[in-house]
Amino acid sequence: MSIISHITLGTNDKARSATFYDAVLGAIGFARLPKPPEKPLAYERDGQMPTIYIYTPEDGRPATWGNGTHVAFIAETRSQVHAFHDHALNCGGTSEGSPGPRPHYGPNYYAAYVRDPDGNKLQAVCYSPE
Repeated sequence: MSIISHITLGTNDKARSATFYDAVLGAIGFARLPKPPEKPLAYERDGQMPTIYIYTPEDGRPATWGNGTHVAFIAETRSQVHAFHDHALNCGGTSEGSPGPRPHYGPNYYAAYVRDPDGNKLQAVCYSPE
């Protein structure tokens, strides 16, 4: 069982976020949960927590991102890290670090960093040597 229940990221455009997260999280094994249209987007991997929620802010103010914060998702393979990064760029995201080894974090640390269209920073990381 995960020690994290859920992660919430803000969006200013739910439809744009659906396209982005369906592809990007899909590349690392997450699937969108069936929800009524008025509910936030929600994603899980293998039906397990943490659930990733994409919300428009409840207070009606624009969604913003936190400088110095990001969410890191575990990828099972290095090819998933590449797919995560490629899908992000193809769906309106921007690169914050191309896929590759990050030996200063560990001998098998392989990661990519992106920002979603709302500016939220995301990472896919694989700890496998291949």
